[in-house]
Amino acid sequence: MLTLSLIGIGCGDPGQLTRAAITAINSADLVLIPRKGSAKSDLADLRRTICADVLTSDKTDIAEFDLPARDADEADYRKGVDDWHDAVAAAWSRTIADHLGHEGKVALLIWGDPSLYDSSLRIARRLDPLPDIEVVPGITSIQALCAAHALPLNDIGEPFLVTTGRRLREGGWPQGVDTVVVMLDGGTAFQALDPAGFYIYWGAYLGMSDQIIISGALAEAGPRIAAARQDARERHGWIMDSYILKRRA
Repeated sequence: MLTLSLIGIGCGDPGQLTRAAITAINSADLVLIPRKGSAKSDLADLRRTICADVLTSDKTDIAEFDLPARDADEADYRKGVDDWHDAVAAAWSRTIADHLGHEGKVALLIWGDPSLYDSSLRIARRLDPLPDIEVVPGITSIQALCAAHALPLNDIGEPFLVTTGRRLREGGWPQGVDTVVVMLDGGTAFQALDPAGFYIYWGAYLGMSDQIIISGALAEAGPRIAAARQDARERHGWIMDSYILKRRA
């Protein structure tokens, strides 16, 4: 049988690894490291660093592969994602077959946690043959963002909503909540809101040495975040950020 372990590794700080994650990495026969292009080489480098730091088993091999890119020009968003998931599943299958065959334990180190705005669980269920799937939870970007700002996410007895930049931009502020967590924002969707009465808590490269955090009233902090975001993207060639918006009376 083939077992696939999806191991949450946190948001960039190797110290965020749990003991369960370290045990799972060491029990693997093969660790897969995706390469996302030179612009995101930091992400592959961190996975290599984690393996070098925690691997004590001499039976564990490491295999790197190029991760297919999603077609951003596909007009049908869901179809574009579906096609991309098929391509990624095929890349996983090829790499596993080339290095391990159809028996053994494979590990994938997942940024953050596999359950939150991550495609790995959906992709894993497209593999043929279908492996046993094991999940080791990790620190999410939401937890890392709240910790960076020393911020409690929910107000007392109140709900919050987690959404994407695209949904915020297209649908506006969601009804029934005063706290919204925004992830996967390819731009600055918060600029589509009337800033009056909103506070923002933003962070990029959370847990990494280049971490940036900015907070404040949206009217004042929003332009600073937009400028910092553009500058960081130009310097690194990529950016991974998220933010929390709170509406105050």
